Amino acid sequence: MPFWSRRSDEERLFWARDDRFARGVADAATASHILDLDAGWCVIGPAATLDDAVVAGLADGRPYGLVAIDPAAPAPDRYLHALTNAVQQSGIANRIGMDQSPLIAAGKLLDYFFTLRSRHHVVFQPLVDLRTLRTAEWECLFRPEMPMLPQSITGIVDAAIATGRSVDLDLFIVERILARVGEIVARDPRRPLRLAINFAPASLLDPRFDPQTLATRVRAAGLSPRQVTLECTEQQAIPDVVRLKRAVRALRRLGFGVAVDDAGAGYASFTLIAALRPSAIKIDREIVQGSGRDVAKRALIEAFVGFARRIDARLVAEGIERRADLAVLVDAGVDLGQGYLLGRATPEPVEPPRRRTAAAFEAIRKLRSPEVAPFPAAVPALAPDGTG
Repeated sequence: MPFWSRRSDEERLFWARDDRFARGVADAATASHILDLDAGWCVIGPAATLDDAVVAGLADGRPYGLVAIDPAAPAPDRYLHALTNAVQQSGIANRIGMDQSPLIAAGKLLDYFFTLRSRHHVVFQPLVDLRTLRTAEWECLFRPEMPMLPQSITGIVDAAIATGRSVDLDLFIVERILARVGEIVARDPRRPLRLAINFAPASLLDPRFDPQTLATRVRAAGLSPRQVTLECTEQQAIPDVVRLKRAVRALRRLGFGVAVDDAGAGYASFTLIAALRPSAIKIDREIVQGSGRDVAKRALIEAFVGFARRIDARLVAEGIERRADLAVLVDAGVDLGQGYLLGRATPEPVEPPRRRTAAAFEAIRKLRSPEVAPFPAAVPALAPDGTG
């Protein structure tokens, strides 16, 4: 879980319990950053300035840890591993309850995330109908904002799962999303909106996500449950599939849509599809990206189209960034598309520029085989000057 965006190939991480010691190290080490982790203080900086001589000269007998950050380690893990090593190196991990430091460190990071609750924000990415080029729905994406501790939402979710707090995280995110949506709806109550909100399936088994309670919260934001799709990604074992099926049936009776995210990412996603019988299936970006040149990926997409039609579910392709991939999706009959090529996430749920999507479709006309049927009439052509 990255503490700080990488600015050098050689970084080091310092940890100590004493705040004055840590602040002295941060002041002495040029271009470093300091972070309060409750159980101690962390300083991250270039190896050229955060060196042994500087730290030893300030230590005055106080315990500390100073370790190199491994640039070859996976990005989500390298800083957490370095922190773990620094705490262990200090020799006082057991005295501060961090002898099981990977788990404890994940908990501290999640605590830090919650203390900054007012800084995080919500953005909206369009899901575009590939037949009409109109936005059918916006996915609500949560963006953490953590000074000196940049985090993707994936890193936060991983920390929540590791510490058994995924339901707490989902509840917080949903409340923030609905509060933001409430502000938008209040400005324009008649505006038609369809939104998708991400959940861990296990959250739907928690009393705090009782279907009636969730519906009440959605209505308080100015929406009907029929305007909301719940996107589920299987990131941990479902403790009770039977109860989950009951919860999903109750949500559907209230009008909620249910989607399975990242389909094709692993066996678990197919298990989730079988359990939920979703109204929408989102094809994982790893299958979508590169499908323009990969026969196997194209075959998988075509199989998903047939499967989705058999169970009467809409099919959504994620991560569309290349025109060749978009051509494959349109030819296969995928219903909806999402990705930078069609529309980026924005602070408000707005239609992406018509010219942008029209230009993407105009370009892929030239990529298609002559025997492929023409695009539907609703897909516009560009004028010679490039306008739509």
